[in-house]
Amino acid sequence: MATATVETTESSGAKQDWVQFETSIDYGKSEYKYASYLPHYVPGKQSPLIEFEHQDVGLRADPEKKALLNAPGAVFEEITPAIGTEVRDLQLSALTSQQKDELALLAAERGVLVFKDQDFADIGKDRQKEFGAHFGPLHVHQHGGQTKGYPELLPVYRDFTAGAVDNEIKNNVSSIKWHTDMSYEINGMGTTIFFCLSTPKSGGDTLYLSTTAAYENLSEDYRRRLHGLYATHSGFEQAKVADHKERYIRDPIETVHPVVRTHPVTKKNSLYVNRLYTRRIQNYKEEESASILNFLYNHIEHGQDWHIRVHWTPGTVVVYDNRNTQHSALRDFNVREGETRRHMLRITPQAERPFFDPKAEESAAQKPASSTTEPSGNQPN
Repeated sequence: MATATVETTESSGAKQDWVQFETSIDYGKSEYKYASYLPHYVPGKQSPLIEFEHQDVGLRADPEKKALLNAPGAVFEEITPAIGTEVRDLQLSALTSQQKDELALLAAERGVLVFKDQDFADIGKDRQKEFGAHFGPLHVHQHGGQTKGYPELLPVYRDFTAGAVDNEIKNNVSSIKWHTDMSYEINGMGTTIFFCLSTPKSGGDTLYLSTTAAYENLSEDYRRRLHGLYATHSGFEQAKVADHKERYIRDPIETVHPVVRTHPVTKKNSLYVNRLYTRRIQNYKEEESASILNFLYNHIEHGQDWHIRVHWTPGTVVVYDNRNTQHSALRDFNVREGETRRHMLRITPQAERPFFDPKAEESAAQKPASSTTEPSGNQPN
């Protein structure tokens, strides 16, 4: 087992210390291909994040997404009607700026895009960071791991030593932990890139669901009841159970967001509450808030009509929209010392502060339907 050591880098004349996580891998001696992506943290506190105005690149995309969907040889296939499209024979690393804009639009429409046989893990950190930054300012997690020299590249890493026990679920009967990434931040997360570097032979899949479909399957009267409600999202509970308080680079916060949020590109509404971070509905008594939130949690989490499961294989990259989806990583794999690791990387652009537009449903209904699948010539047999 490697002990935590400090590495120092220098950029623009400024020195910075990077502390290694304790893992089963010796950072300096390992022949592991992706050792340079192993998790680090930078000691010390940083300033809180401040709100900013965001203009989504999907708004400038061709509504028909011709540059993306007509890419030579590319195949787009729906996983379910409500959520998910699998994409083959199209390299994310080769997309033009126009195609990236259309990618954001397609992700907003379908929630989750699963790209197969990608070279994305091997294009280098600079290009990975540049790709993510196309969609918005990149978020640096307040206590998660960082890739040395690239704090915006978040390693999600588990092996026999590092993260073998998840304090948030260790007393639960299953590993399910539905959430939207860091929903307590002021500016929410947007078009997000997630891919695998090393995974167990079986297990460690990720579940995704559509909060747009969950919203739309409620009765019209119940949807109206939720319009205009606001709920508190908190990062304090996550901070409380963290083993390594020294890794926190920002103090935890609470933020109030609408229970129903409107997507700025599709103009569709979705439910924006999750069991992990949402705590209470504003201006409701405790029992009233709990009654509504527990119903919504169960409705969102148990509606198999709007769920998919992604199995990670080498070269799999998922692009998902954090504004209208939730996800849960499965901890169903057995961790054996020196054998098992689940090493993922997330690039997380931030988007607008969540908002609710009372005219959104009318606007979305009037919007011409746009194609979310490829022309018939690219359909698989």
